[in-house]
Amino acid sequence: MDNNIQLELKNVTTVYGNNKMLLDVSIKIPKGECVCLLGNNGSGKSTLIKSILGLVKIIEGKIFFQGEDITGEKTYKIIRQGISIVPEGKRIFPKMNVLDNLRMGAYKDTDKKEIEKRYEPVFQIFPRLKERLTQVAGTMSGGEQSMLVIGRGLMSNPQLMIFDEPSFGLAPVLVQETFNIIKRINDSGITVFLVEQNAHMTLKVSHRGFFLQKGQIIASGTSDKLKDVEIIKKAYFG
Repeated sequence: MDNNIQLELKNVTTVYGNNKMLLDVSIKIPKGECVCLLGNNGSGKSTLIKSILGLVKIIEGKIFFQGEDITGEKTYKIIRQGISIVPEGKRIFPKMNVLDNLRMGAYKDTDKKEIEKRYEPVFQIFPRLKERLTQVAGTMSGGEQSMLVIGRGLMSNPQLMIFDEPSFGLAPVLVQETFNIIKRINDSGITVFLVEQNAHMTLKVSHRGFFLQKGQIIASGTSDKLKDVEIIKKAYFG
């Protein structure tokens, strides 16, 4: 196993009910890189994320995280190994304040001193959160709630962050800001798996990527090369 690979899906086939949702999917995500997964609605992107997290049945293939086989593991065990998911939409705890929402990101840790250390890197990226620690999260703007979800993901001190459609529901001005933040997180040394439909922005911040269609990887390569793949050009660039 290549020690430089953070996450690998190797010939993965999954089922949901009686239907095969992913077909012989292979993906490698090198440590420290930002790797994207493009695909339209219904292409299997959400199923792929669920497969990594142990939420759907894998009937063929294997998934490795840092060389360890995590295929079929319990979700909480997978998360504890260093994977953080930033889910689609603004999935906050609306009745809790900002500080308590952030603390939920470090729920697997009991060392209070270690948890306290993790706030500062989050506040460096999101100074606005530091100003709003006692504010009830449900009263924040949509953009602020998106910041909070990402900040909560960082609180687990992840080695890999999976972003599921981070531009979903955001105003155009906030989309650019969100992708800038994702690049900043990746530049800090955290490996990023960016699952998106917005190819224009995604290919600007990622190193390489994969294109998923009907549960199969039909194109892959560096982000610059993917821009010139005919099927991607037709799907996203007109």
